[in-house]
Amino acid sequence: MLSALSRVGRTLGNRTSSLQPIAGSIRGLSSLKVESVQAEEHIKYFKIYRWDPDSGKQPYLSTYPVNLNECGPMVLDALIKIKNEQDPTLTFRRSCREGICGSCAMNINGSNTLACLCYIDKGTDASKIYPLPHMYVVKDLVPDMGNFYEQYRSIEPWLHSKDGKAEGQAEFLQTKEDRKKLDGMYECILCACCSTSCPSYWWNADKYLGPAVLMQAYRWIEDSRDDSTRERLEQLDDSFKLYRCHTIMNCSKVCPKHLNPGKAIASIKKRMTELH
Repeated sequence: MLSALSRVGRTLGNRTSSLQPIAGSIRGLSSLKVESVQAEEHIKYFKIYRWDPDSGKQPYLSTYPVNLNECGPMVLDALIKIKNEQDPTLTFRRSCREGICGSCAMNINGSNTLACLCYIDKGTDASKIYPLPHMYVVKDLVPDMGNFYEQYRSIEPWLHSKDGKAEGQAEFLQTKEDRKKLDGMYECILCACCSTSCPSYWWNADKYLGPAVLMQAYRWIEDSRDDSTRERLEQLDDSFKLYRCHTIMNCSKVCPKHLNPGKAIASIKKRMTELH
């Protein structure tokens, strides 16, 4: 009986000792895996335009490293991560994060776009981010949109009805065909990416209305429910308001909603023949 128990003990001891190198191997693999994950950090550098009017300093570029393995896929994700974890003084606009509000419009790697719709470039070169070009800057990536909104207000972007609704009429009706004419214009979110990519707007922003506002003007000119088509055209019949457009088409190339402001401007010019 004692000899049998001794044999069982020796067997269990041998099995235990054989498990020790296996456990050691598992621990070794685990540590290698952690080291491998740490070694595979994908660092992307962002050079961001900085300017604080209260500091008295000249504008400069500040460089921030971001581990893309811990960041969302969009440039706006990187900006939010930088602001939350590295520099809370970084200033930019953002709201919906879905390409609807137009708040996060900026110049990314040389092209105007929305930060929330722009994927981070996974290349080795640093991404350069500036505010929208040729606009006064409030701070960092925040442009002054005051002139842009004043121009939009000047075209009176609301329905003009001389007679109003008939008695008992709940809404202004139009045919499906007339409604379809507004496609490609009403989707504009007034982010100003197109206008601030236009050289004519750069040099004449005080007089030239720019692609975004002109497309919105045509949206109401083309609306079958509006009764002020002629008046709207007469308001635009100006050498600067409309005819500074030289059909460079930068506006249509950069539109984050894939609209065609250049086509709308050409359509206004065509409709101008009705005045003469």
